[in-house]
Amino acid sequence: MLRARSAPRPTTTLRLRAVLLAGLVLLAVIVLAIVVGAGELGWRSVLAEITAQLTGGTSPLSEREAAIVWQLRVPRVVLAGLVGAALASAGAAFQGVFRNPLADPYLLGAAAGAGMAATIVVVLLPAVTDWVVGPLPLAAFAGALGGVGLSWVLGRSAAGSGTATLLLAGVAVASFLTAIQTFVQQLNTDTIKQVYTWMLGGLNISGWPDVWLALPYIAAAAVVLCACARLLDVLALGDAEAASLGIHPGRVRLLVLTAASLATAAAVAVSGLIGFVGIVVPHIVRLLAGASYRVIMPLSLFGGAAFLIVADHIARTVMPGELPLGVVTAFAGAPFFVLVLRSTRGRLP
Repeated sequence: MLRARSAPRPTTTLRLRAVLLAGLVLLAVIVLAIVVGAGELGWRSVLAEITAQLTGGTSPLSEREAAIVWQLRVPRVVLAGLVGAALASAGAAFQGVFRNPLADPYLLGAAAGAGMAATIVVVLLPAVTDWVVGPLPLAAFAGALGGVGLSWVLGRSAAGSGTATLLLAGVAVASFLTAIQTFVQQLNTDTIKQVYTWMLGGLNISGWPDVWLALPYIAAAAVVLCACARLLDVLALGDAEAASLGIHPGRVRLLVLTAASLATAAAVAVSGLIGFVGIVVPHIVRLLAGASYRVIMPLSLFGGAAFLIVADHIARTVMPGELPLGVVTAFAGAPFFVLVLRSTRGRLP
């Protein structure tokens, strides 16, 4: 009995150590991304500026240089971390709910809904300059949630209520919303470049208003997903086993999908469509830390944040002009996706 009671302790200790290590890696990535940038400020001066702000000392930078750090670099790094954490944790959640390692955050029409709404704003709504947050991210957020909601309603109304039916509903809704987006684009072909620039993803015009827009939704979704991690482990055993333990599989799936879709919508609203984060990061976590969602979920949050901060840093520094962030993540994610597809051959439902 004593041995049985003490058995979980090493697992808990290892989990805490893994989370602590991931947090330290993320902190190092954040500092590096803030210190090193396209502007020639000098890493020592930027470190001294950060130290001065934290301790109340004298800033070594001019007012303009300090504004570059605190109004451009810092909010962009914070936003990249939030978006990466949202997409990676949502990807892990979708993979757990659908029991499919290839599931991603855009599975239920979030991308199609956001793309349609963003296109409508670009084509039909004149530029608005006096809003605290521009109409484009607000429309993308509403469109992403609307696409997921429509998929859910269609899936629940169809024959059967399993994950396969919901998945098929998501495919149908995404196709329909994409058709609407294409039609709206043809109403004004001059805006196609702007639409596709947004769809490739990027944080080049982000600032603190975008951070405050996304933060509450991503934070709330992260809390829910981490709280549901143990339930996802139980669902992996099968619905019958989960029901025998007093867990309602349908309610758990609804809660997890709602939280994951909310995080995805918030991320899409401020960054456009950034692919592969929700597939690459959870799989790397599984390879390094095991298959328990009590480990996968928190590590996906930290790993997704670090991954996208690094990708965004590459996007803004590797060339004189800035690369679309979605292009950078595709370069890293597409080969990894092929490896995942080959490794799961014969085991997909």
